[in-house]
Amino acid sequence: MIGKWENAEPGVVRKIFPPGKSVMMMEVHFEKGAEGFEHSHSNEQLTYCLQGKFHFTIDGEDQILTAGETLVIPSNKKHGVIALEKGILIDTFTPLRKDLLGL
Repeated sequence: MIGKWENAEPGVVRKIFPPGKSVMMMEVHFEKGAEGFEHSHSNEQLTYCLQGKFHFTIDGEDQILTAGETLVIPSNKKHGVIALEKGILIDTFTPLRKDLLGL
């Protein structure tokens, strides 16, 4: 749902911003200990940590992300995240995530 907060996983809410023609962005809020379940998609993803501290696993590799840092999640790489602190991520995708947009 574009422009409205919605539940993603337990302790995780997100708001999808109006997309462009080939790029989209969303803001994701995590409670401490909340998990973004492991998944993959064909879209390339950039994630920016606005607040907090997160433990990412990308294609079996662990990475810690803190406020002001960013990471790239390549297309089709299995990835998941756990919030080590309450925090906020800004996720950007290209091309559009049709599954999230309901297209």
